[in-house]
Amino acid sequence: MNLFDVYPLYDVTPVSAKGMVVIDDKGQEYLDFYGGHAVISIGHGHNHYVKKLKNQLDNIGFYSNAVQNPLQKELATKLGQLSSCEDYNLFLCNSGAEANENALKLASFQTGKARVIAFKNGFHGRTSAAVAATDNEKINAPLNKQQKVTILPFNDLDAFTTEIEKGDVCGVILEAIQGVGGLDEPNNDFFQQVALQCKQNGALLIADEVQCGFGRSGKFFGFQHHITEQGKSIKPDIISIAKGMGNGFPVGGVLIHESIEASYGMLGTTFGGNHLACAATLAVLEVIENENLIKNTEEVGAYFVEKAKEIPAIKQIKGKGLMLGIEFDFEVGELRKKMIYNQHIFTGGAMNKRLLRFLPALNCTKEHIDLFFNALKKEL
Repeated sequence: MNLFDVYPLYDVTPVSAKGMVVIDDKGQEYLDFYGGHAVISIGHGHNHYVKKLKNQLDNIGFYSNAVQNPLQKELATKLGQLSSCEDYNLFLCNSGAEANENALKLASFQTGKARVIAFKNGFHGRTSAAVAATDNEKINAPLNKQQKVTILPFNDLDAFTTEIEKGDVCGVILEAIQGVGGLDEPNNDFFQQVALQCKQNGALLIADEVQCGFGRSGKFFGFQHHITEQGKSIKPDIISIAKGMGNGFPVGGVLIHESIEASYGMLGTTFGGNHLACAATLAVLEVIENENLIKNTEEVGAYFVEKAKEIPAIKQIKGKGLMLGIEFDFEVGELRKKMIYNQHIFTGGAMNKRLLRFLPALNCTKEHIDLFFNALKKEL
């Protein structure tokens, strides 16, 4: 049997990794400034993470959600404290797509409506409703296109008002900082109006924090950069999370505001919230807290921006924290290859072909940033 060939692959075969370094089957070391799509949040093979997973595996690795699992409650408590989202409830699943699928389903259950508003260049996953809300025609099959989704540009308030006031929208889903789309963001006034008009028109606001959550933006969640006129963070009805949660272990989740009532059978999952997944996520939260990684993300991200401004070839710097992009006046596909094969550095691309994405572990240092820019200068 062969693999179903859906991934264009670089000719690199990692066999081990530690911290910011990945080592291939030939012994070559690579600096990892991409973290496998923003998944590696506390560095490869972090000692606390490895120890916690090994200890859990020695006890019990998995049982279904038909029995008590105190680790889930411990995780919900810790996540609420660190994220300042204690007035939410947690549903655990396995991936970002599954988190968004459940978020959209909840919005439809809660409102009795079916249409979704999403945004241009948004990416929410590859499953049924999540992919229908994703602005990429190539990955939407005819089956997915049966979903009722309207895709609007960011910051076009008139277009948004026209659509939300039709009264048939169950949910509005958006990324505070777009990942695959290329690090575009809604401005603060627009985000405020979206939140307000959702409430006025009986729709739920879904913050897709799959990539920009878990400290990556320099705050725990990306939407927390957006402040209302009363000086408080915008409060979504539902928050979806995944990538950086498990530092490589498959974990996803949905934070559901306590005003939304649960009922047995409304949502479900076989593997979500299993013992190993909880141990992995708790380890990540403990490292983020104990090593003050959100502050580090903010400081090192600011240093990255400072260094990027020194390079004339960089036309625009996008993003926040350690979810960053540098835009050129040429497509970066060849540059990414040179960075991998010549400089031995992993970086990321985006739907914007001129944008190089930068998504290192949150314990990345200023010294790592210097290494990155010294290598980049050699290839420009």
